[in-house]
Amino acid sequence: MAGSRPARETTTDAPAEPSSDGAVAAAPSAAAAAEGDAEITRPRNDKRGYRRVVLPNALECLLVSDPDTDKVSVLSLAPSIGDVPGVLAAASMNVSVGYFCDPERLPGLAHFLEHMLFYASEKYPVEDDYSKYIAEHGGSTNAFTCRERTNFYFDVNNSCLDDALDRFAQFFIKPLISPDATLREINAVDSENKKNLLSDPLRMSQLQKHFCSESHPYHKFSTESLDNLQNLVENKFSDVRNTGRESFSFHGHPCSSEHLQIIVKAVPIKEGHTLRIQWPITPNIQHYKEGPCKYVSRLVGHEGEGSLFYVLKNLGWAMSLYAWEGDWSYEFSFFNVVIQLTDVGYEHMEDIIGLLFRYIALLQTSGTRQWIFDELVAISEMGFHYRDKSPPIHYVVNISSNMQIFPPEDWLIASSVPSKFSPDAIQNILNDLTPDNVRIFWESKKFEGQTNLTEPWYGTSYSVEAVTPSIIQKWVNMAPMEDLHIPKPNIFIPSDLSLKNVEEKGSFPCMLRKTMFSRVWYKPDTMFFTPKAYVKMDFHCPLSNSSPESTVLTDMFTRLIMDYLNDFAYDAQIAGLYYFIRPSDTGFQITMVGYNDKMRTLLDTVIGKIAEFEVKVDRFAVIKETIIKDYENFKFRQPYEQAFYYCSLILEEQSWAWDEKLAAVSHIEASDLQIFLPRLLGKTFIECYFAGNMEPGEAKSVIQHVEDTLFNAPISFCKALPPSQHLTKRIVKLERGWRYYYPALCLNHQDEKNSSILHYIQIHQDDLKQNVLLQLLALVAKQPAFHQLRSVEQLGYITVLTQRNDSGVRGLQFIIQSTVKDPSNLDDRVEAFLNMFEGTLYQMPDEEFKSNVNALIDMKLEKYKNIREESAFFWKEISEGTLKFDRKEAEVAALRDLNKEELIEFFNNHVKVNAPQKKILSIQVYGGLHSSEYEKIVHDEPQPHSYQITDIFSFRRSRPLYGSFKGGVGQMKL
Repeated sequence: MAGSRPARETTTDAPAEPSSDGAVAAAPSAAAAAEGDAEITRPRNDKRGYRRVVLPNALECLLVSDPDTDKVSVLSLAPSIGDVPGVLAAASMNVSVGYFCDPERLPGLAHFLEHMLFYASEKYPVEDDYSKYIAEHGGSTNAFTCRERTNFYFDVNNSCLDDALDRFAQFFIKPLISPDATLREINAVDSENKKNLLSDPLRMSQLQKHFCSESHPYHKFSTESLDNLQNLVENKFSDVRNTGRESFSFHGHPCSSEHLQIIVKAVPIKEGHTLRIQWPITPNIQHYKEGPCKYVSRLVGHEGEGSLFYVLKNLGWAMSLYAWEGDWSYEFSFFNVVIQLTDVGYEHMEDIIGLLFRYIALLQTSGTRQWIFDELVAISEMGFHYRDKSPPIHYVVNISSNMQIFPPEDWLIASSVPSKFSPDAIQNILNDLTPDNVRIFWESKKFEGQTNLTEPWYGTSYSVEAVTPSIIQKWVNMAPMEDLHIPKPNIFIPSDLSLKNVEEKGSFPCMLRKTMFSRVWYKPDTMFFTPKAYVKMDFHCPLSNSSPESTVLTDMFTRLIMDYLNDFAYDAQIAGLYYFIRPSDTGFQITMVGYNDKMRTLLDTVIGKIAEFEVKVDRFAVIKETIIKDYENFKFRQPYEQAFYYCSLILEEQSWAWDEKLAAVSHIEASDLQIFLPRLLGKTFIECYFAGNMEPGEAKSVIQHVEDTLFNAPISFCKALPPSQHLTKRIVKLERGWRYYYPALCLNHQDEKNSSILHYIQIHQDDLKQNVLLQLLALVAKQPAFHQLRSVEQLGYITVLTQRNDSGVRGLQFIIQSTVKDPSNLDDRVEAFLNMFEGTLYQMPDEEFKSNVNALIDMKLEKYKNIREESAFFWKEISEGTLKFDRKEAEVAALRDLNKEELIEFFNNHVKVNAPQKKILSIQVYGGLHSSEYEKIVHDEPQPHSYQITDIFSFRRSRPLYGSFKGGVGQMKL
């Protein structure tokens, strides 16, 4: 796959792509302007109210009021109007200090301070008070540190915004940083760093920084009414002290001449070959209205006919290509092209670089095209005006970050929509992409033993050579002559964005149609009112997962279909119409979401490719190589990820080990796949879901076309799947009163120091009352578990308590990754926490119990943010066979009837240490530091009522299974 890709570097997790819900945002103001002096550009259908205010201390805030939203955000702070159940508020504070400001001898100080501010303040001196308050009132909180800024954010029940903001503001007024907490949090930050030591993306990012000037910091290691909102912000944040200092500025580019015209060969952790080509450029932020980098990225990263990737793919040299502006600051930036190479491509690195520069030369000399810019603007405007809503917490983080970069009128639109066609600005970027200005980073395991240098922070082995413009020109001249050209106009840009007039306005999906070949569910858009639709087609094929070989062949088939469609469908994804074809537990799925106008064109093409599928030997070889590398790299997953894998392998009746699939793929040939496909589709049933801006007749027409193409054609190998052979995903039932444990040596234990545990408590199969008790217990225990196991005991950076749901079989799971204790000891610490928590539960005041119940109710009453989120919920009910489309409403009713005694009884029966009905599965992954403890535990006799799993498949076969709702009528009256 090719394309442009945005990049954000952080040192802690930031939220996903921001949405567009209500918010309040705040940021230090460089020049305090008058309130409301700029008209903020907003999406056409945006109902929210916005108000910009500047506090006396020059703190700049954006207040956002949204009568329809569920959450509110800060650096935009925006609660919804009124104290409405299910409505939350969010806030974000962006501080213009990041790791560029770290003292020379204290790398990581900004990130460490970010951690410390969560502990306590003079006004709220009890450790963890802020996080506990947020968790108890249905919210979440986090922060991230990057180059020139640190962002703190939270969301919380709307009625609790006042108290939450008060606690939040104390971060920046009078925080407490105690010596004891400092020492403990140093361990957490160190644990976070150790977690990342074997991450290839981070290792390569640091290596790129290594080849920069040591004097530049880049080199371093790294709803209520608006009036009510304004009163809140003024009362809470006016005491933030304004020191009057100038904003930090970091002038100049980190690359000098010695850091250019180089090729760095590096040894990665994982298998694979990657070329990273990089040029220092003028930051796009300085010309964001013109969007020159967007224009260039669109062309260099294109995937259609005539593009660089199209040529490299057809030559069998590249698996993917991305082009984007990355690592940008206000003063400098890089234009990046990253190409994942095949094994054959590795042998043609010089040709690939030559073709890249030949394509750039084509762009440099052929002139900028107004129609390409107009397409870019049209697609960008649609993306802005019809942007999906997402959680307000994401929205406020985005706005608060924008506030320190853009003028007030552009706080929402930022740089997302270019508005001025400037051939000169585009040409200037293209003129920077020269051999004189290039840095090449080439990663491959083939360089092992051929390097002579080591990067100091991550220990990456590398060597460096000069690559002069004359050498690159030689590569350009020697590269094969291929037909590189500008892409054609995009046929997938929607021309009809009107909304369908659907008469039926049901709140839940209805069964629209059922035949021997398919069943169709339909849900019109009654909430979002955007010209978008969602389609899911789940092909149930019993053969798909019947053996490791069948699983691999099904995977190959779906990847090849995506590969064949790529040249045609890339334009659809650029234009906001996304599709995925992936294996599932019972076959494979087609998912399509985006603007509905051209969806039928894409869907018919996908179905046609399936009907006419033939194996192309050259593309089969590339896909096979990709899959082999995926399986070979499995052993480099982090220990906690390996624990998740083992847990699923033990619990799921029909799943196969990664090494079995690796063994299978090694001997599969193209002819095997050609023989397999008619057998795969020889018994097929399609479960379908249509939602959004689509009429019932359109859904029926689509599925009729699918049936006619796949099942009713004169020559077709698709046949109906008999009802008796429909597949179900079933889960192993553990024995009450027993503790099962599976110790495993980390697959990469020679290099991986971390160990991990997944402590799973299996409780029940889908049951309304039990579900809400489990959810409430998880909510009540989550923050105490985090505080005790991570903050107090400092077991490791990854310390999580969460629910688990395996096809309707539910339970609790603790996940801990640690270097300080081995997995058996981590198991003991989980039990010790549960003993401690028992007292906390008994002593919980009634008011606190009610607060937690109300928080959970509010979470369930949150509206869906977009059609993806709504469809994911309804599809889960369909795919698991429960069909309880009114689940949220029913669970809210059950929660209103709960009392504390029932929660305590539930804990005593299922979770309490040594509870008679308790069922434990402990997955223990031992890293290199604890290999001796692994040898001990596998040879020790199990304790009473404990059972060591030594053979996963024998154990799985010996256990009974939970029943399945699939195939019945579920739990919903239809």
